[in-house]
Amino acid sequence: MEVRMGWLDRIAERRMLKARAEGQLSGLSGEGQPLPERPSEAFTSPGEAVGFRIMAEAGVLPEEIVLKKQAAEQRARLAGISDPEERRAAMAELARIEMRQAMAEEARRRFLRG
Repeated sequence: MEVRMGWLDRIAERRMLKARAEGQLSGLSGEGQPLPERPSEAFTSPGEAVGFRIMAEAGVLPEEIVLKKQAAEQRARLAGISDPEERRAAMAELARIEMRQAMAEEARRRFLRG
């Protein structure tokens, strides 16, 4: 199976090969260790994944990631609620968080499309 590379991929590959030849890729943190598991990145573009990783390492998270964490926390709370009224209120809160998350994701997509 032949893999065709775009012009940007070829430039990136050449720059990585040059950096390796100049020894710039030696002695980096994590060298020789497996890459960390990031299953959430399977559904994002490589550019977005890099951007999210840079922001996370700087201690900054995009709103959609914060909302994703809030939704997961709310789902965990919801699992432990048995009272029907309390459960209904928790489900409404989860729906509100998920709606805000979807809006933040859509805003990012539109921004990236230009």
